[in-house]
Amino acid sequence: MKIKETAKETINEKISALPASPGVYIMKGKTEILYIGKAKNLRSRVRSYFGKSGSAGQPAGRAGDGRYSVRYLVKKVEDIDTIVTTSEKEALILEDTLLKKHRPRYNIRLKDDKTYVSIKLTVNERFPRIAVTRRVRDDGGRYFGPHASARMARDTVKFLRRIFPLCVCTAHEFRNRARPCLDYQLGLCSAPASGLVSEEAYKELVDGAVMFLEGRNRELTDRLKRKMREAACARMYEEAARLRDRIRSIEATLEGQSVLCASGMDRDAFGVAEARDDLAITVLFIREGRLVGTRDFTFRGGGAVPVEENLGSFLSQFYRGHRFVPEEVLIPVSIDGREAMADWLSGKKGKKVCVRKPARGEGRKLVQLAGANAQEAVKRLKAAEETSAVEELKKRLRLSSPPERIEAFDMSNTGGKYPVGAMVAFTRGVPDRARYRLYRIQTVTGPDDYAMMKEVLSRRYESADEADIPDLVVVDGGKGQLSIALDVMRGLKPTSRPRRPDAAVVALAKEKVFRETGKGREHRGERVYLKGVKEPVFLKEGSKGDLLLRRIRDEAHRFAVGYHRKLRGKGMASMLEDIPGIGRKRRIKLFERFGDLDGIKRASVEELTDVPGVTAGLAAAIKGSLSDNKRP
Repeated sequence: MKIKETAKETINEKISALPASPGVYIMKGKTEILYIGKAKNLRSRVRSYFGKSGSAGQPAGRAGDGRYSVRYLVKKVEDIDTIVTTSEKEALILEDTLLKKHRPRYNIRLKDDKTYVSIKLTVNERFPRIAVTRRVRDDGGRYFGPHASARMARDTVKFLRRIFPLCVCTAHEFRNRARPCLDYQLGLCSAPASGLVSEEAYKELVDGAVMFLEGRNRELTDRLKRKMREAACARMYEEAARLRDRIRSIEATLEGQSVLCASGMDRDAFGVAEARDDLAITVLFIREGRLVGTRDFTFRGGGAVPVEENLGSFLSQFYRGHRFVPEEVLIPVSIDGREAMADWLSGKKGKKVCVRKPARGEGRKLVQLAGANAQEAVKRLKAAEETSAVEELKKRLRLSSPPERIEAFDMSNTGGKYPVGAMVAFTRGVPDRARYRLYRIQTVTGPDDYAMMKEVLSRRYESADEADIPDLVVVDGGKGQLSIALDVMRGLKPTSRPRRPDAAVVALAKEKVFRETGKGREHRGERVYLKGVKEPVFLKEGSKGDLLLRRIRDEAHRFAVGYHRKLRGKGMASMLEDIPGIGRKRRIKLFERFGDLDGIKRASVEELTDVPGVTAGLAAAIKGSLSDNKRP
């Protein structure tokens, strides 16, 4: 513990000494780099991850929203390094370089996802070839995509080759080909390997293909129309006819594209959606006012940092390399270093690029449309993740089948007063709030958690039929609570028994140091007690199934505590209501000053009179009334 405290003190000292300058910060764990980010103000940004005063280990802001990945990130930080830069643009470029080098666990990053395909043009060659590939490499080629459908990507290439007959030979075939291939006879290749097209003419075909793939169709058709007129004036009627056919093919594709912008600008509109620890970013590609494509990017565990940081980091990775840069980049939230991002993109494009968060008009509609698509993407990701978590839970808890329906119980009371129980239900890993239940304890007096648990479980399952019994019952506590739950389930009537004789019951205990019996080893963490298993199963931080189990337990605890506080508040208020002279306003002021009924009861007459509206006589009446009454 001393070592950990020393590490926290070191981090606190570093945070206090950080400059209010632009730069890059590096959060380190014991053996790895956890997160790399950029900031306009290093001190302010790094401090935002920790407590109000910047104390390590006291997560604030988003760290307090219940996200496990947020808590784990802050908890694992052992050291923080910073690199000061002269400008935000320099920080942006440095962050991208460090991300490629270190690949930190908690940064979102665009992976070479082989489930998607891209269209590749080998523009670094004398006669570029076109191909469909699943691997994007830094080899000087131009990549367009990725496309979710390989068939659609191949259809695009076929269509493109009818307009711009480009070569598809491999490098080996190209070097060794002496005669034109069959594609040449079909009009799909201009046969550069056989010397039947000049380098200049082939370059025009490549430029046209690039413009088409970038969505610059209006610009492309205007260019082709100009060349068609020139060919006609020169009485090159066959060439003019070929150009006319290309124009018609391109215009036919434009008819099937939605017009979203009257301005006719090139834009990329981004939308962001989050679901607990998961993140989805959708981009709409608008070219010359038309929607030419969309792309969803999903990141598990991407909610460990604020969405503004994630989006800024995503943009720098998205526009890395040879990706087409539009005139406008529309974003749903303001990002730190927006001007630096615009400056960097302007340098890549060679003309001014605007990065902005639109407040109204068609730009805002585009961002909202992208956001709606991102919401759908994160829902699909969450559904797949919950299914995966339920499957993993089956293995972790040694169940015979995945627990499709789970019910969890928690008790709440204050010294035995206002005792309540709560049950939450999850179906296929998702909260099923229609099945939530609340219970006021009726047969137990005093702080007896075992008896309260028995009462609630009995009330829930004794009258339940077979179809109403869940696949997994989770109770809060250790071996004692597990034993109580098993006794209740065994005592059910034969007609009410679970569908399977081995329907699972587990107990989830809170975090503490646990010594493994007979082995002298110590473990720290939350643990699950299983039926017929001597040693508990310790939860893992990164396990999907374990995260689901924690989430279910926390939801049951939240539900129980909320009900308990509601009843306790009503009970406290009712005791004061019986005192003459205590109305609603004075009652509120008393609770604001002393916190609860016990605080009011402990207060002296002099302290009570400090509350506005409470006279010495009224304070004496309050003391006398509360001392004569016992709390319910």
